[in-house]
Amino acid sequence: MELRIEPYSKVPIYVQIEEQVRAMIAAGQLRPGDQLPTIRQLAADLRVNYNTVARAYMDLDRDGVITTRRGRGTFVAGAPDEEQMTRLREEKLCSILRSSLEEARRLGYSPDEVAAAFHRELAHWLEENGQQT
Repeated sequence: MELRIEPYSKVPIYVQIEEQVRAMIAAGQLRPGDQLPTIRQLAADLRVNYNTVARAYMDLDRDGVITTRRGRGTFVAGAPDEEQMTRLREEKLCSILRSSLEEARRLGYSPDEVAAAFHRELAHWLEENGQQT
């Protein structure tokens, strides 16, 4: 499992971990029953505090995304149903958009500039994929 942390992002590191695990599950890169690294191992790999990874795992466990079996490890929970998958995909898309909007705001773009650029890029993307606007 390869996660990338942006230490200077305004998104907390534990949220970055959660979002990436959810995205990997939604994309099929992690499947039900796959074992995740231990909290200690992931913290060492990412060079972050143990408690940061523990919080991400705790939130994922609370949401039923992963399950921890004492003495055996942490695993991807059973296959999400269609409603959960839809919610995971929507959460990931919203996260992508929030991140882009935050970056645009930080760089001084106005809402009108962002909206115009978004519509241009969406039209281009649809055209490339053989879809109409």
